Amino acid sequence: MTKRLLKLHSAGEPAPRVLVVDDHAQARESVAFTLKQAGYAVQSCASAVEALKRLERESADVVVTDLKMPGMTGVELLGELKKRRHPAQVILVTAYATVETAVEAMRQGAFDFLEKPFALEALEDLVGRAVQAGRTMPAIANNVAAVEASALEGPAIIGASPQMQALRVRMARAAATEETVLICGESGTGKELVARTVHALGARAQKPFVGLNCPAMSAHLMESELFGHERGAFTGADVRRAGRFETAGGGSILLDEVTELDLPLQAKLLRVLQERSFERVGSSETIQVDARVLATTNRDLRRAVAEGKFREDLYYRLAVIPLVVPPLRERAGDVPELLEYFLRQAEQRVGGAHAELSRGALDMLCDYHWPGNVRELQNLMTRAVVLGGEGPILADDLRSWLLDEPERGVAASSAEVPVGLSLQEMERRLIEATLERFDGHRARTAEALGIGLRTLTAKIKEYGYSDNGRRLARAG
Repeated sequence: MTKRLLKLHSAGEPAPRVLVVDDHAQARESVAFTLKQAGYAVQSCASAVEALKRLERESADVVVTDLKMPGMTGVELLGELKKRRHPAQVILVTAYATVETAVEAMRQGAFDFLEKPFALEALEDLVGRAVQAGRTMPAIANNVAAVEASALEGPAIIGASPQMQALRVRMARAAATEETVLICGESGTGKELVARTVHALGARAQKPFVGLNCPAMSAHLMESELFGHERGAFTGADVRRAGRFETAGGGSILLDEVTELDLPLQAKLLRVLQERSFERVGSSETIQVDARVLATTNRDLRRAVAEGKFREDLYYRLAVIPLVVPPLRERAGDVPELLEYFLRQAEQRVGGAHAELSRGALDMLCDYHWPGNVRELQNLMTRAVVLGGEGPILADDLRSWLLDEPERGVAASSAEVPVGLSLQEMERRLIEATLERFDGHRARTAEALGIGLRTLTAKIKEYGYSDNGRRLARAG
C-alpha cells in the first residue's frame, strides 16, 4: 500500500474504489493489477457504456479511463458522468495526447491526464491525489461559491472565461490550506486581489491581512519593515517597532513582488519559512511567527534562479501552491464584462453621469492587447467617465489614451515583401514577421494569420526555429 494511500485509508475504513475502463484487455488488466497491489478496491470495464451501467449500481471514487475507445470515448464518458453529477474523479489515459484534447478534458472536469507510456508510480500517485481531491471537494465547492459571492461586495474577481473559472477553483483549494502561496502574473493582472481573496476565504479571514511592497524601499529599511527593530538599532530608531510579520500575527502577510528582495534578505526570509521564527533588528530575542505567507511576482522566478538572482531553496519554499493569474489578452472574452464593471464603479466613485460605450469603442477595446492588463482597463474607464462628454463614448475618444493601436490586421502592417520571391518564401517572411510582432506567442500569431496552432508549429519546425522562452531563436 502506498504512503499516500496509507494517509487516506485509516484502519477499519473501506479502501478507495477505482473503476478502470479500457477496451484493450491487456492494458486494462495491467492498470487494475497495479492499483490492486497498491491497496485500492478495483473494478474493470471494457467500454464506456458498460462503465455507465456499473456506476448506476456501484459508486467509485476514481475512474481511470482510456481516451480512444469504440463507441463512446473517454471524454464523452467524462461528460456523461458530469451530466449525471457523479462525484468520481476522472483520469484520462491516452497515447494520443494533444493540447486541444487536454483543454477539452479539463473543461469537461477531468482531474488530470496520463500519457502512455507511463510509470506505475506515476499512476499510483495520480490516483492517490484524485482520491484526496474527491474527499476535499465539498469544502472546495463551498469556497468556490464564496469566491463567486465575493463579486457582490468589494473588489471582485471578474470574468467567466475558462482561465478565470480554473483560477477560482485553484484559489478555493489554496484557501482551504495553510500552505504558502506564490501568485505569478504580469503587472496589472490583479495578483494582490487574488491574495486578498485567498486570505478572505481561509481560516484566518478574521485575522489581519498585512501587505508589504518589496520594491518600495532599501534593503536596510526592508529588513526593519519585515522583522521590526529595537530602539537604538540604527540611526533614527528612537523606539522599538514591530515588523510586518508581528503585525500579521494569526493572519496573512503579502510580500508583493518578492523577487525585489536582495539575496541576504532572501536568506532571512527563508529562515522564517523554515523555522517560523526571527529576531528584530538589533535584538537576539527569537520571536515565533504565526502568519501565512502569500507572495507575488511579475517575473519568471525559475529564470531568476538560473541567473543567480533568486535563491533556489527560497523559490521552492514559496511555490508550495503556485497560482498563475492570466494576462487580459489571454482572456479577451472577459473584456466586455470588465468594461461594464469598471464603468459603473467609476460612476459611483467620481459621481459622473451614466456612461455607455459605442459599438465601435467596444470593438476597438476588445481587439486591444492590454499591455497594462486590468489596471490599464480600469484607469481607462475612470478617465472616460471623468473626461467624457454627453452621449456614448466613441472609439476616437479613447484611441489617444491607448499605448498603441489595436492588433487587428497586424500581419497586413508588416514590412512589404519584394516582388519576385517564391510563395513559400513570402509565407515564411509573413509568419516570421507576425511572430516577431507577437513576441513569439504562437497562439496569438496563429489567430492573427488565420491558421491552426498545429499548422503554425509545423511551419516553425520546418523553418529550423526552436522556442527560446517567448522569443524565437534559430536552431543550431
